[in-house]
Amino acid sequence: MISFVSRHAIGILVFAAIMVWGLFYLPTTPSYAIFELKQAVDARDGDAAARYVDFESVVRNAGYEVVESRAANGDVISALIGKGAVDALSRPLSSALEMWAKRKVEDGARQVQMPAVAVAGAILLLHHSGDTASTSFRDDQGREWKATMSRRNGEWQIVEVKNIEQLLDKLNSSRPDYWNQAPSAPVQPPAVSPPTPSTL
Repeated sequence: MISFVSRHAIGILVFAAIMVWGLFYLPTTPSYAIFELKQAVDARDGDAAARYVDFESVVRNAGYEVVESRAANGDVISALIGKGAVDALSRPLSSALEMWAKRKVEDGARQVQMPAVAVAGAILLLHHSGDTASTSFRDDQGREWKATMSRRNGEWQIVEVKNIEQLLDKLNSSRPDYWNQAPSAPVQPPAVSPPTPSTL
């Protein structure tokens, strides 16, 4: 036994280092969080997938991006609304987005699928510095997405998605057709004639 260990000491040390890395370090990395997110989406587990997204931060940062972009293009209303309104609306909007995302994951909807090639690219292009990481990837339609992740309480979550106008267009295109229809005129109650002396 001793002679075997002495002959294979380097191999054993390398194997031990890989095991320690796999058991203790890998699960704490943003790359592993991306992999786990894909696993949850593939398993149609909406709750598990939602753990890797801070929906309120995503919505708030998206709101800031939209307001700043439109204000820079001369949209006076967006400039007046400012970030205060975004902060006030981010919580209810994030709850709605989280419900939508969970439902889409559980239905196996195409809009939330994570192609293996895109996931591999996101992991390869990931930049990790302290408790922040960022990456980019292209979806199956060739659109580029940039995401920022943050580690909070030991867990990595997506907190920002750049080019949010693309995401809004994508969400809008997935809505049922009747959402896009103009509301019909309200139904009027039938007219009731007042009683006449002959009917009393």
